[in-house]
Amino acid sequence: MSVNQNIQTRVEELRVVINDHNYQYYVLDEPQVPDSEYDRLLRELISLEKEHPELITEDSPSQRVGSKPDSGFAEITHEVPMLSLDNAMEEGEFIAFNKRVMDKLRLTKDVHFLCEPKLDGLAVSLRYENGLLVQAATRGDGSVGENITLNIRTIQSIPLKLRTDNPPTLLEARGEVFMPLDVFDKLNQEAKEQARKVFANPRNAAAGSLRQLDPSITAKRKLAFYAYSMGVVSDDFVLAENHLDRLKQLQQLGFPITSELVSANGSDEVIKTFESMQNKRASLPFEIDGMVVKVNSIAQQEELGFVSRAPRWAIAMKFPAQEEMTQLLDVDFQVGRTGALTPVARLEPVFVGGVTVSNATLHNMDEVERLGIKIGDTVIIRRAGDVIPQVVSVIESRRPNTAKSIPYPTTCPVCDSKAVKAEGEAVIRCSGGLICEAQRTQAIKHFASRKAMDIDGLGDKLVDIFVELKLINRISDLFKLKHEQIANLERMGDKSAQNLIDAILASKETTLAKFVYSLGIREVGEVTAKNLANHFRSLEALLAADKEILESVDDVGPIVAQNIVDFFASEINQKEVNALIESGINWPAIELKSDADLPLKGKTFVITGTLHSIKRSEAKLLLEEKGAKVSGSVSKNTDVLIAGEKAGSKLKKAQDLGIKILDESYFDSI
Repeated sequence: MSVNQNIQTRVEELRVVINDHNYQYYVLDEPQVPDSEYDRLLRELISLEKEHPELITEDSPSQRVGSKPDSGFAEITHEVPMLSLDNAMEEGEFIAFNKRVMDKLRLTKDVHFLCEPKLDGLAVSLRYENGLLVQAATRGDGSVGENITLNIRTIQSIPLKLRTDNPPTLLEARGEVFMPLDVFDKLNQEAKEQARKVFANPRNAAAGSLRQLDPSITAKRKLAFYAYSMGVVSDDFVLAENHLDRLKQLQQLGFPITSELVSANGSDEVIKTFESMQNKRASLPFEIDGMVVKVNSIAQQEELGFVSRAPRWAIAMKFPAQEEMTQLLDVDFQVGRTGALTPVARLEPVFVGGVTVSNATLHNMDEVERLGIKIGDTVIIRRAGDVIPQVVSVIESRRPNTAKSIPYPTTCPVCDSKAVKAEGEAVIRCSGGLICEAQRTQAIKHFASRKAMDIDGLGDKLVDIFVELKLINRISDLFKLKHEQIANLERMGDKSAQNLIDAILASKETTLAKFVYSLGIREVGEVTAKNLANHFRSLEALLAADKEILESVDDVGPIVAQNIVDFFASEINQKEVNALIESGINWPAIELKSDADLPLKGKTFVITGTLHSIKRSEAKLLLEEKGAKVSGSVSKNTDVLIAGEKAGSKLKKAQDLGIKILDESYFDSI
């Protein structure tokens, strides 16, 4: 055997041994060798690879820290959305959730749940192709995240290569990246010694570490990871039938999972588990802010499905918020996009729930009156849901003689327009509409946002500059911006200016649904805007609709209907909508389809395996155009499975359930 062959064999042996030690240490929490021995093995591997760079492979343990990216983090669209969870802030809300689950499943016996600590970190999705880590993304807004692959590779507990000789073609592992408390404490201690800014809490430290453009900095932060679910998985990987066993599958593949998993039957056991986990909170080596409860059976999960952007089969039980005492120094009023005047408490800074808090919401003047609060009072503040600080009570026994009542706002603090309060509402609003700079600025930001008109490159700071310099006085002025106006701004230039002008022009091609959403009508979100567009099919018909007609639209109740009527009744808004249309904004006509055009209406299809005659995205669109619903998983509610080449577990499940199975030639007939 040649020397090179001996070296190659040794390199391969070292990689296997080091990866095995990583698995023992990070996944099983059972280290087999001291750190000094692990370091010796890693140094030997690095030395051999340095002498023989032709032997370096991307999945080598030595290759965790890569070079800096050329620019910031690129966007990644999640194939399967990373959903958020509904919250249960008190015991009664979980009991109500349990009842909804049992009613939906038509059960008379207790549901089997799996309880997990709710880690206070950042959700990420890790994509493996043929066993190798190829991409990592943040959760982002659930649909689109940021590419953080280089930084994720530096986390020792995340495998660069799956621990199996027969890896699936594709597997996405999802979980939480967090900073252990001992690492956090050490990081802040070093920051203090070097007179640098300290992190407020481990979550902020983890977030800041993951968003470093230099992966070597991330590597020094010693972040950790626990897997809690899977995303997209190819059909050549047979998935377990319950959530706990799927976590164990991830563990076998090399991913660490928390040791704090608890099975619970029914609401009583879940509540006891929640109390136990709350008691353990302070002794855990990482921050948690609650407990996640999931229906364990995958079949039951699929039957329960989703509502909006959250699953019906899971809920986050949040711990009671942490509270502290401080003094109310003053109250300011902030103006929101819809003109709402929100009282904001200015507080003597106090450390609560891991964060230094100096401002807190008072919600509205009704809440101010309910609390009986005065400027100068000693108050108790709480981080509601461990996120938003709020004032919850007043300690009247500590009220000073100099305490002053909070004045009821009669005018807008920004534009001096009259402040009004509609009958039946607790919120006071500025009557200035788009003449109010605060509302105008927020309205422009909303109009340009990704889910509205999606004007690439027009961020919040740039909008602030345009408004401040009076380059924009209303939304439609965006379409009047000149290249030279933008190019002359600080840190812009010709290329950036032209890119923005091009993006503004490109945004004119949109959809009716996006345009309606972009107008920022109170309580008209994406779903409501789509329902309005599909119902009326033209802007003219929507403008002509009265309150009664609007209430016949799905998801539109009396309050939303009145908001729409009021919005389009405003002369200012009418002029602005007309100006936007005159600027060239347009959308394709929405055609009304008859039942004859929707032969698959009411049918649920699933596509699996490799298709050769048509792209999967095209196949999905074709089915949806014919009225079908296309699901990603097989359940008893599935009507038809279309099976391509190398169909795996979905085909077997469909056969077991007696579901109709077709091949891809079906697309030639529809």
